[in-house]
Amino acid sequence: MRMLRAPIFALAAFAATPTLADLTLYSGRGEPLVAPIIDAFTAQTGIRVNVRYAGTAELAVLLQEEGDASPADLYWAQDAAALGAVVDLFAPLPDALVADVPQAYRDSENRWVATSGRGRVLAHSTERVEADELPASIFDLTDERWRGRIALPATNGSFLAHVTAMRVMHGDDTTRDWLEGIAANDPVAVRNNTALIQAIGDGEADIGVTNNYYLARFLGRDADFPVTQSLFAEAGDIGNLLLVAGMGVLASSDNQEEAHAFIEFLLSPAAQQFFTGEVSEFPIIPGAIVTRRDIDIDDVLSVAPDVDLNTIGDLEGTLEMIRDAGLI
Repeated sequence: MRMLRAPIFALAAFAATPTLADLTLYSGRGEPLVAPIIDAFTAQTGIRVNVRYAGTAELAVLLQEEGDASPADLYWAQDAAALGAVVDLFAPLPDALVADVPQAYRDSENRWVATSGRGRVLAHSTERVEADELPASIFDLTDERWRGRIALPATNGSFLAHVTAMRVMHGDDTTRDWLEGIAANDPVAVRNNTALIQAIGDGEADIGVTNNYYLARFLGRDADFPVTQSLFAEAGDIGNLLLVAGMGVLASSDNQEEAHAFIEFLLSPAAQQFFTGEVSEFPIIPGAIVTRRDIDIDDVLSVAPDVDLNTIGDLEGTLEMIRDAGLI
């Protein structure tokens, strides 16, 4: 991870105010990804952020258990499904704060807002997978020819959100059949998306569905790393889902002003440039300047399915379905 360049964040107009309170953030986003921008926020505002890092789904469950007694001011999730699971714990955000964010990237009642986007893509080996054999749809991964070749992070938050979106778009029966078909194909179990890319590069697997930005990190270290990625050919296929990372402010927080300042910072042009330039995600503020990667937001939007991100909150039901299929 490259460190933030000071001139970028010099553009953010936040004055340090010593009377402002510290914030407690529950972050399902990994520390290597977001620690630099949190530090930049503190440097600009003087507001310290105490972060509890853990899995997105794990923190959602914790928030549900803690309820109004939670010490958290903010919850930063890597997917909308987790945000939907705890949306009743959030206070509505001021209209002015989220006015520049398209409605598709925030809760219908402004209880959470996206901070960045990511496309679900098909990563595959450049040595063992030919372009003409790529599956046209995510449902084609149940084909016998992919037996033993699919890397699968079955407990990963983005995978859970993806399967939940499949349930919304195609129904539980179709989703259950797909999960059972993937299980029958004896997938290679991996811990997370980074391990998915590594497994393909190492020859332990040939293909896998992941988020668009993971491969960029490998190629940044080794331009000849033997993995590439593409979108499913069928426009509207659920395999081409556009997901978001997002944040909500706990209604129980006594630090609403400071929490809103943090969200304002994340939606600023400088922070959006960080997410797109340093993390290789997609901006959620129209007009943000991005550096062209192998797949960009326009590519994803041209084939993405029409799924309301506000409807993919049933993580518990998805976990049960994945367990029943024998994938965890």
